[in-house]
Amino acid sequence: MSGRFVRSSKYRHVFGRSTRKDQCFDNLRVSRNAWDTNLLKVNPKHIAVNWEAGGGGAFAIIPLEERGKLPERIPLCRGHTAVVLDTDWNPFNDDLIASGSDDGKVFLWRVPENFTVRPDTDAEEIKDLAPIGKLSGHPKKIGHVLFNPAAENVLATASGDYTVKIWDIEAGAPKLTLNIGDIVQSQSWSANGSLLVTTSRDKKLRIWDVRQERPAHETNGHTGAKNSRAVWLGERDRIATTGFSKMSDRQLALWDIRAVREPINGFKTLDSISGVCMPFWDDGTNMLYLAGRGDGNIRYFELENDKFEFLSEHKSADPQRGVAFMPKRGVNMHENEVARAYKTVNDQYIEPVSFIVPRRSENFQDDIYPPTVGVTPAMSSSEWLGGKEALPPKISMASLFDGEGIKEVAGVEEKPTGSMDAPAPKPTETPKAPETPKETPKTPEPSSPKPAPEPVSEPTPVARPAPSMKEQGASMAAMVNKFADGEEEATVSDDDDSSFEEIPKPVERPTRSVAAESASPRVSSPLRPKEVETKPQPVVAVAVASPTVPSPASEAPSPTTSIPKNDIEEIKNLLAEQTKTIANQAQQMQTLTAEIEALKSKLN
Repeated sequence: MSGRFVRSSKYRHVFGRSTRKDQCFDNLRVSRNAWDTNLLKVNPKHIAVNWEAGGGGAFAIIPLEERGKLPERIPLCRGHTAVVLDTDWNPFNDDLIASGSDDGKVFLWRVPENFTVRPDTDAEEIKDLAPIGKLSGHPKKIGHVLFNPAAENVLATASGDYTVKIWDIEAGAPKLTLNIGDIVQSQSWSANGSLLVTTSRDKKLRIWDVRQERPAHETNGHTGAKNSRAVWLGERDRIATTGFSKMSDRQLALWDIRAVREPINGFKTLDSISGVCMPFWDDGTNMLYLAGRGDGNIRYFELENDKFEFLSEHKSADPQRGVAFMPKRGVNMHENEVARAYKTVNDQYIEPVSFIVPRRSENFQDDIYPPTVGVTPAMSSSEWLGGKEALPPKISMASLFDGEGIKEVAGVEEKPTGSMDAPAPKPTETPKAPETPKETPKTPEPSSPKPAPEPVSEPTPVARPAPSMKEQGASMAAMVNKFADGEEEATVSDDDDSSFEEIPKPVERPTRSVAAESASPRVSSPLRPKEVETKPQPVVAVAVASPTVPSPASEAPSPTTSIPKNDIEEIKNLLAEQTKTIANQAQQMQTLTAEIEALKSKLN
């Protein structure tokens, strides 16, 4: 690459694509209230937007398919006696939404079947929606409402009375109260719903053990006078915050919840724009999107090795005050869309912005669409209040791509992503004993629940007595010839000058043979393809370690004739490491021989 080093990433060329004006949601009256919330919330069926309405407060619900210019009079969700400040969709019911208002009330709403903002009636006869439930308990305004992502019917509300109340909406009563001590500026749940992070006007970052009603950790956050935001990074034990320095520079910080005194690698300065950065995390791609409030740009980063690597920025001349991101199960996978944002423009219309991975294939891309959170809660509200911790079951994105509906993927929640308050995971995955018999090499069992992420580094051949250099060279040449099919095609995709990336062969997914399909233990899941890819690896280790050239008869039943391109690259890496090991052994032999000769000469 002539001295050029480019960080390898599938999302290096992700770009944001704006939507034509006639495909936007036009003729809106977005609330002009100055309270710092996102103004919008979206799910795969509806958008909720805070509405500028006289005589009390209201918000509008717009079905996603009803784009274009809306009528002057549409049905609204009315019932609050003051302006609506925040809304949140129930993660397990796309037709249930909660709203918080300046009147200190929380209302629950259900979207009726076949709801439309273009009813076939006169404007005077249009009926507004009425709430189905009411939660009273805060004496002052409710600025933030947020459903628990793992437990059903659990809602957190942050109020001007300096508290966060945790409600069981089925019982209609607050069950827990967190005394913050100042105005809450943002809140975010952990993936298993056990912890809650808050930022507040006193510039403190607090991580709450909610069911104990006490902060598990508390530290100084961003020092600037303006608002800061926090977002939990999915199933990780990491939190991202945005805020301001004392000099009013916008900042980004990454925090480890186990050592929360200081951010990892300090506060990162972004720019000197005055608008608050609204953070949104996508757990499937490990990407963080930052949307500036008051400017038109959305920049995005990839989290790698506890560092946010800048990818790109979607720039627009149209500033946004409100932004919402679609849950992963609602993106358009047929266009390789990994995220979709909805932004308000001039408080008059909502523009969708699609973030797309540029790829040629029209087949399902399982490497950029891992399983995602579905619509089934991990536990009930009573179980959660009783102390249970669990992650909600994941669903297969492939089933949504194929039009088969939502299909849960069993066992995905047991992935080693870690419980939020568990000790740090220890990478004790591959400490195998290097001594193995020469004739009976050890093969890994395919039923292991956790596939090794990098089997390349397995040091099994090192402890064996080294065969001659000629025998090792012949063995390696035989292995290269054995897996040489398609090697030229695999190296073509390494060209970094193209804005399109070659796909690691997801086209093979629907054309598997019937025998292979029946033998696979993961028939219903296209997930974690590394399990399948690592199966030929032990064969390579055995063949390289053997001093004899493999016979043609042993190649006949081998499954490596359809080996994926990624395996060829891993085999090449393994061969390179074996060559280094052999060279080191040869050098050690020469050193030992010289020492023996020196000792002999001394004795003589």
